Amino acid sequence: MSINFKVLQEKDATTLGLAAMPGVFVLLWSTGFIGAKFGLPYAEPFTFLFIRFVLTLMLLIPLTWLMRISWPSSPRLWKHIAISGLLVHGTYLGGVFYGIYLGMPAGLAALLVGLQPLLTAACAGPLLGERLTKQQWLGLMLGLLGISLVLGSKLELGSTLFSGFGAGALISVMAALLGISLGTLYQKRYCTSMPLLSGAVIQYMAAGGLLGIGALLFESREVTWSTTFMLTLGWLVLILSIAAILLLMALIKKGEASRVASLFYLVPPVTALQAWWLFDERLPLLGLAGMVIAIAGVVMVVRPSTT
Repeated sequence: MSINFKVLQEKDATTLGLAAMPGVFVLLWSTGFIGAKFGLPYAEPFTFLFIRFVLTLMLLIPLTWLMRISWPSSPRLWKHIAISGLLVHGTYLGGVFYGIYLGMPAGLAALLVGLQPLLTAACAGPLLGERLTKQQWLGLMLGLLGISLVLGSKLELGSTLFSGFGAGALISVMAALLGISLGTLYQKRYCTSMPLLSGAVIQYMAAGGLLGIGALLFESREVTWSTTFMLTLGWLVLILSIAAILLLMALIKKGEASRVASLFYLVPPVTALQAWWLFDERLPLLGLAGMVIAIAGVVMVVRPSTT
């Protein structure tokens, strides 16, 4: 009996590629915080994000038509998608970028907004009527303990990771956390039939409008078009706003979306590692322990109970 080694090799490569896709998605997602750190010296946060969304839409709208992606079927769904975009992209990215612009380290910003599953689970009860299991309650407590250790260790030790920013940066990132949490709940309740790619176009349009208004009202809108800024902008547009969404579409189509969700807790440590390597951002030992505890809490919340 002959064996077609070429077919076997292609099958193995396909299987390996599918297995790697969730990890690649998380790795790409984590670079968004690093991109903010690289680009913000050259443009204010709302201006930076507005340019990013305009360029993204210039590429994404033709791509949606070329792929013949369907659009939402009713004006009511368009409205709900736009509102979710204001929360998930406008408030979330605006808060993260503004917090980093005010001096918050990228690794710490990633950890704070990485608590989104905890806040979402806590709000799901009163807003969606969902009940938390004992495992999820324990996860919530661990998450709060972990982030308290991270923040407390910086304040006590005067670490350079916590210095250089004040209450404004913390409030901005906490607003981002609230935005992504409420946006996730809103989208779950009102946008379940949203086409992923065309829905992203509507969300980007709404978020871009909000951030454009913010740039007009609160910023000078001056941009230093350096090589670093243009490369960073290109990465955020092509890799984060387009490639990552297409990768997510492929994962959902192949039934791998749950693996992406379970791997999202790796974003904070991956971002912290990148920030340490690129910007020498450091966590004290107690802060590292707090990060591990917080991530363990997120895992307990997002994973189904075994009881």
